[in-house]
Amino acid sequence: MANQIARNLASQGEAAAVAKTAQHLVDFWDPRMKAAILANRAGLDPIAARAVERLEQAQ
Repeated sequence: MANQIARNLASQGEAAAVAKTAQHLVDFWDPRMKAAILANRAGLDPIAARAVERLEQAQ
């Protein structure tokens, strides 16, 4: 799902897409979803991966 969010935002430019994807994860994902993506980042597109890094820093 993080990849889908990132792809939908990619047209706004990489920096904005990373920031907005990360903010979406913070705002709308429940703690279990956040824990799962932090534990297993396999298969993430580059924008989604950077957004998850930001999520990790925010926690």
